[in-house]
Amino acid sequence: MPFRLSRRQIISGMAALGTITAAPVRSAFAQAPKRIPIPEGEFVPLPIAIPNFVAGTPGDAEVGVGVTQVITNNLKRSGLFAPIDQAAFIERIVDSDKAPQFQSWKQIGAQFLVTGRMTRQGDGRLKAEFRLWDVNQQQQLAGQQFQTSPEYWRRIAHIISDQVYERTTGEKGYFDSRVVFVDETGAKERRVKRLALMDQDGANVRYLTKGSDLVLTPRFSPSTQEITYMEFGQGDPRVYLFNVETGQREIVGNFPGMSFSPRFSPDGQRIIMSLQQGGNSNLFVMDLRSKSTTRLTDTPAIDTSPSYSPDGARICFESDRGGKPQIYVMPATGGGAQRISFGEGSYSTPVWSPRGDYIAFTKQGGGQFAIGIMKTDGSGERILTSGFHNEGPTFAPNGRVVMFFREPGGSGGPSLYTVDISGRNELRVPTPGFASDPAWSPLLS
Repeated sequence: MPFRLSRRQIISGMAALGTITAAPVRSAFAQAPKRIPIPEGEFVPLPIAIPNFVAGTPGDAEVGVGVTQVITNNLKRSGLFAPIDQAAFIERIVDSDKAPQFQSWKQIGAQFLVTGRMTRQGDGRLKAEFRLWDVNQQQQLAGQQFQTSPEYWRRIAHIISDQVYERTTGEKGYFDSRVVFVDETGAKERRVKRLALMDQDGANVRYLTKGSDLVLTPRFSPSTQEITYMEFGQGDPRVYLFNVETGQREIVGNFPGMSFSPRFSPDGQRIIMSLQQGGNSNLFVMDLRSKSTTRLTDTPAIDTSPSYSPDGARICFESDRGGKPQIYVMPATGGGAQRISFGEGSYSTPVWSPRGDYIAFTKQGGGQFAIGIMKTDGSGERILTSGFHNEGPTFAPNGRVVMFFREPGGSGGPSLYTVDISGRNELRVPTPGFASDPAWSPLLS
């Protein structure tokens, strides 16, 4: 299994680009982020121009175009940026060290401009440089250089995308991240399900299991590049830990009966799950170091799908203790639970936002399955999308975007989609085949 460099290794040799004397700009990080507020209602995407990165040598032109395309696609898919067609460009960037002709970019409506250069070094490494410009203010907002092995050029593009996103909006980006999901192939009645991993934009898919056993509910650790998931093979279902970087996996536990929806604590040291005992199921937490298990709920109902708050102090979960599935919140150590969902229909698969401000859920009623969010006290419920069968929300690392899967019915299979927490910009995520149960990773470290 290929080893992937950390962000720190990717950007070894990273430095702020210096002052550009050809234009009245200061060093790369002297400017404060623009912090353009992003409303959760109607929003006009920010016009941005992204010319092809200049090639340091003739052989670097292809990778320069590739990096430019990935950055363009990332920003466009976020719904917050409107990349301008390159055919409209008046100035041709031939030297990324020089200040651009701001009037030429202002004339085509660009509010921001990204320029850059890709150069192959003598030792074979790839050097990438970029600058972000505020066209109206005629100043540089950011600039960095990166050196890494050529095969990691897509990660460089994602990291640059995150820099642009953060410097223009004031919010962290989410592009340098991955998604684990269940890849599904074959006829519906004999569907083969494998654990798969991809970049957040659908690229670089690789398979983590062979499909001989059924896999369900993969979940990323919030603090490490580890995944927990369920596998149904011979005997009782097992909960596994899988290290994405090393390819090693270990059994967390082999539980009698059925176990459901394992999920990490924010520090990655515990796993919370539901265990079935007779006709009901309750929540349990396991310490991964000692393997000791603590029971959190003890009711005759079905308690399942637990998810920690980012500070680890509380959990939200699904329970039918009131007659039908609803969302409850309680202390992470157990104790009294408070119901927070009160709309028509039933609520399931709750997941806490990494920002701590929302809980996403699946809502069923009237023959529809909706994906929605609500504040952690149950107020402000907002349906993001609704259809025949939507399920399994997962938040991007910055809490701004929700990914889920949609089952169309019939002989087809599920696909992955993303939608902004405002309910705008619903997009399908490309996958090799059918796909379900997505879980977003934290930003790569």
